Amino acid sequence: MRRVLKRVSESRVSEYREEIVNGPIVRTFFRLGIPPLINQLIAVAYNVLDALWLSIYNDLAVSVPRQVWPVIFLFNAPMQALTTVGMSTISQYIGMKDYREAEISASKLLTMASSLGIFLSISLFSLRSFIFSQVIGTPEEIAGWVMDYSAIMSVNILLNYIVFSYNTVLQAIGDTKRPAIINAFAVSVNTVLDPFLVLGIPPFPRTGVIGAALTDVLGSIISLVLLSSLLRKYELRMGFTSLGWDWIKLSIKIGFPVFIMASMNSLAFIAQLRLVNAFSIVAVTAYSIGFVVADIADAALFGLVSASSIMIGQNLGAGNLNRAKEISLKAAASVFSLLVLGILLVYPLRIGIVRAFTEDASIIWETDKFLQYLLPTLPFFGLFMIGMSAGRGSGRTLAPTIIGIFRLWVVRIGLGYFLSLSMGVMGIWISISLSNLLAGVAALIWLIYGNWNRPVIRRGEFEVSTT
Repeated sequence: MRRVLKRVSESRVSEYREEIVNGPIVRTFFRLGIPPLINQLIAVAYNVLDALWLSIYNDLAVSVPRQVWPVIFLFNAPMQALTTVGMSTISQYIGMKDYREAEISASKLLTMASSLGIFLSISLFSLRSFIFSQVIGTPEEIAGWVMDYSAIMSVNILLNYIVFSYNTVLQAIGDTKRPAIINAFAVSVNTVLDPFLVLGIPPFPRTGVIGAALTDVLGSIISLVLLSSLLRKYELRMGFTSLGWDWIKLSIKIGFPVFIMASMNSLAFIAQLRLVNAFSIVAVTAYSIGFVVADIADAALFGLVSASSIMIGQNLGAGNLNRAKEISLKAAASVFSLLVLGILLVYPLRIGIVRAFTEDASIIWETDKFLQYLLPTLPFFGLFMIGMSAGRGSGRTLAPTIIGIFRLWVVRIGLGYFLSLSMGVMGIWISISLSNLLAGVAALIWLIYGNWNRPVIRRGEFEVSTT
């Protein structure tokens, strides 16, 4: 075995670690969070533009990605569990300065992610006809597009499993800047090519939803190649290896609650989508456009939450238990404040934004009603996501899982179904908003009073060589 991470441990990784475990919390939080935040803003811009090009192609085509994404999320549920295992173990080992164990954990993460990615990619391609016709009940007006889009996106399952593994390792080290630059570059390429492929700007043919899916796959390929190259600069040898029973047991302990929550979340979104699909294509399109607008308001959220996971994991590994809790609370306050600001900017502009995607008066009216309920509750969704992030960094994932299941299955689906019986689609909009509010309050209570700030690993836990 060559010298893996030894020189790095004396330079870049140690520098990252020192700032994370001893530096100013808020400054470090934003230093780690701003690069993925910028990356997320670019991704949101791409999704908004993608929806715009699809709406120009056809008013109803804008709803196609939102039909497929809940299914993609379901097939990505094991990946969420694996990256949680990777983030908590690798970051805590780095906090301990046990870089050899960090490398072993990274290799196990890559091995499992690649194997699952291959299996699930094939499964989605094979089952997509049954899923969208029988389970989701996709409206006939867009069924053909959904089948084409999902066929291409099934390839992206495998690519994303590997890309997310690489991203997790780099973030656990403390390097959020360069992965964000790589992902931003990939998304920028997507953004440039998207209108050419969707709308058929010469010399490309007019491919509609197929073009939108192809640009996503291209972006994943670019990210995979560049992230792999970046990892080699750290002298981090990630190879395929045997997993070992100890690692499997710890992964089940950490990752199984996340897998259950991610699966239940995805199934809840599928059930919610089926409920919306039962009303009309107007409701389906309003649902899709509404979430595009919400993505603009909460663009800061998904970029920043990863920073708290990194900081919590490394501080627990270093034995800074009280500092880990302080990080979570300051992160929650920061994210909540930024989301309030985002909503104050977007709310007055919501109708104008919706009009960019459709000229249909009935769709505009329905989308506006949805956004009036949804937008004010997004800061509480931010609190919930910080709770999830604390569970991811600490490895204590059971409580966030329970909150997440309650949020979707009890409030969004259960309450949404009963409200829709008397209120129609408005009952669904209300239940979605209430789910954010209640989950955010519950997550904040857990962050303040929960006994989650304890490490889940110990030094020298895994000893296995990579091949």
